[in-house]
Amino acid sequence: MRNIIWGSSFKRAYKRLIRADPSLRPKVVKALETVTKAPFYPSLKTHKLSGELKGLWALVVEYDCRIVFQFTKDGDILLIDIGTHDEVY
Repeated sequence: MRNIIWGSSFKRAYKRLIRADPSLRPKVVKALETVTKAPFYPSLKTHKLSGELKGLWALVVEYDCRIVFQFTKDGDILLIDIGTHDEVY
């Protein structure tokens, strides 16, 4: 199982997101639990990013909520950003 590392920008974005929509909290928790066990589980729709975000990955929490992250050299997951499609890309 991989460890999750919360980046400072992710923490700020997460607090803002949950304050705006508290119903997302359990969905985010479930997505993070799933990504630690199986990063490419089909419901997460994990995919590589390109362009300015090359080297990063994204997963889908729900229709318009994405988490941007990076795999570390140790195999852990560094959370970078969370928000709508337009906010994180």
